[in-house]
Amino acid sequence: MAGTFVDVLGDRAVASAGLAFEFVDRDGTVLDSIGYPDLARRARTIAAGLTSRGLAGQRILLSLPPGLPYVTALFGCLYAGAVAVPLPPGSAHRRAVVADSAPAAAIVSGPVDLDVPVLSAADLEGDPRSWRRPDIGPDTLALVQYQGGSDAHGVMVTHANLVASAEQIERHFGATEYTGVVSWLPPYHDMGLLGGILQPVYTGSRAVLLSPEAGLATWLRLVTEMRARIGYAPRQGYEEVPSDRELAGIDLSTLDVAVTDASALSSDGFADRLAPYGFRRSALFPCYWLPEATALVAGRPAAVATTFDVDSLSPGRPARQAPGTPVLDLGTAAADLDIAIVDPLTSTRCPDGTAGEIWVSGPNVAVGYLGRPAASERRFCARLRGSTENYLRTNDFGFIHRGGLHVTEPKDALLTAL
Repeated sequence: MAGTFVDVLGDRAVASAGLAFEFVDRDGTVLDSIGYPDLARRARTIAAGLTSRGLAGQRILLSLPPGLPYVTALFGCLYAGAVAVPLPPGSAHRRAVVADSAPAAAIVSGPVDLDVPVLSAADLEGDPRSWRRPDIGPDTLALVQYQGGSDAHGVMVTHANLVASAEQIERHFGATEYTGVVSWLPPYHDMGLLGGILQPVYTGSRAVLLSPEAGLATWLRLVTEMRARIGYAPRQGYEEVPSDRELAGIDLSTLDVAVTDASALSSDGFADRLAPYGFRRSALFPCYWLPEATALVAGRPAAVATTFDVDSLSPGRPARQAPGTPVLDLGTAAADLDIAIVDPLTSTRCPDGTAGEIWVSGPNVAVGYLGRPAASERRFCARLRGSTENYLRTNDFGFIHRGGLHVTEPKDALLTAL
């Protein structure tokens, strides 16, 4: 297993001459594409440009729309040993992220008002022949991920976290170099970044990336045209109801893994509506992912929900099957990841079937929050009683039922008390 994504892309560029990415607009028209050798060359070019400006090893705000410039700039930052801080253009929280992450520069498209040096694509043109591999290793910081509101914390992710998460996704979804991937998720953090961009590079597969403004019909059409095995879509995609006209010519018989964090009811409606078009219910692959765990925590094929008595879902109580609240089975943990259901008041494991706080430990768990040692200590350094192993406290509650993780709503009162 390669130690950094600089090594991953370098090896892939030598081994794979085929397409790496295609980028499409909201209607599914291909706007641009790039192969693995060219992707590595562009990464070296951008890294050389960053290095010539003294930005090697610095934090770089990466605020570009989804597309080829975003992906090449991301890898260019990694190739310069810089720390990318991805953020959607026009984010309402841009100033808060800049204040928190203190980037040395920002790579943007179009005019912006920021209190940091701003770079355009033209500023990133260096001599790729001058590029030298940066002095980085698995423990070197690679990304700072922000997700949520203006008070969101920056999650520090190392190269080792990225590589481990990419391998976990590959193993959990059964991805190979021949697996076509179509991703409609935003490419800025957790599953959109790992599943849609980094994991395909790790595996050497071809990926098609959609504009976030695309609709369900476009995603389904691209899955059909590419005969993709793996598809990523946001929750709202599984809640749309496409018309018969939009579904004309759709064939989803190749889609083995439809990744979702959608509710059980949304998934059921999606599967029923698309069954006549080759979609198999077994392809519904609900997952639980977190930026603090880089991406994937758990997931399973063939989405299934069980109803439980709502009063039995409170922390410390055994979950009781009964007509009531449906809870989706999110399957088993990703490879090399331990999921512990914990009584947060005693720091001991709960018996299977009893709800508690979800703690996770593994090589994909990030190292902490940027510039927030106290919050990092509390969130990333939880320990079970009698153990010296660090766990991530997810702040979510759930339980294990028949071997699968079931996530319930956080209990605000208990969280406040803690």
